[in-house]
Amino acid sequence: MEHLLDIKNLSVEFALRTGNLCAVRDVSLSLDSGERLGLVGESGAGKSVLGFSIINLISKPGFISGGEVIFKGDDISKYSYEKMRRIRGNRISMIFQDPMMTLNPVLTVGTQMKETLKAHMKISDKEATEICIDKLKKVYIPSPEKRLEQYPHEFSGGMRQRIVVAISLLTNPNLIIADEPTTALDVTIQAEIMDLLLELCETENMGLILITHDLAVVSEVTQRIAVLYAGRVVEIGPTETIIANPQHPYTQGLIKALPECAPGTRLNQIPGMMPSLKDMPDGCPFSPRCEFKSPRCESEIPPLRETISGGFVACFEREVKRG
Repeated sequence: MEHLLDIKNLSVEFALRTGNLCAVRDVSLSLDSGERLGLVGESGAGKSVLGFSIINLISKPGFISGGEVIFKGDDISKYSYEKMRRIRGNRISMIFQDPMMTLNPVLTVGTQMKETLKAHMKISDKEATEICIDKLKKVYIPSPEKRLEQYPHEFSGGMRQRIVVAISLLTNPNLIIADEPTTALDVTIQAEIMDLLLELCETENMGLILITHDLAVVSEVTQRIAVLYAGRVVEIGPTETIIANPQHPYTQGLIKALPECAPGTRLNQIPGMMPSLKDMPDGCPFSPRCEFKSPRCESEIPPLRETISGGFVACFEREVKRG
């Protein structure tokens, strides 16, 4: 069966005078239509770079140095700029962290939405307006006809993010990549935006890649989780399985650091820091911080292997499925 998205051995590097730095290393992931995948990890793990590389939004000195991004059967990582424009914002949409950085403050919401539509479709102004109103209704914006004539500063933070979601839906994309879509919002609005994305995936059969450091959000919205550390996928599997029984020491540390895991006690902290891209350890990148490491971990990089619980983990010290 063909996946909606198939990332195969993807690597992304940044060319510096002192040499190339590898931000994403040999990542392989897949996503089906209507499926929701969470990318989690600390800041600097490579989550956003991976998300941007899917739609080839890596600006120089960054570049895709290896692997494939197969979307609906075609390797779009090799597409020209013009060919990629027909995919980006059309078949694959992206929701960025800060809606005020996404929306142009000097143009009305309606103008920005119509520009997006007309960049990908040959339609009249009336048809574009009808589509814009329909999408604003889908994200529960009240009085959409009136709202089209307003500027971004006339909306609250939560409403602005809803408009960004509506813009991402304009062309009925097959896939949405949401990069920390609720970072600037309060907890109540966060929950509303996440519920909205969940509803849209179920009703529109869209694939969703949710990039976040918040495991609590991921556990509520996604069906599968991929845990990134220093540019590598260290664990991947069904959300419920990973939250209930994490296999990689890094995933265990992330979950133990959640406040709800130890109410009334001092928060658990993973010792040390993520290694710099300039100074990666020879073996497992997590080995300097790992309490379970063996001599092998310091000299070899563990491959992803299938676990007994049905996920995959990159750890020599974990029991994996045989045969």
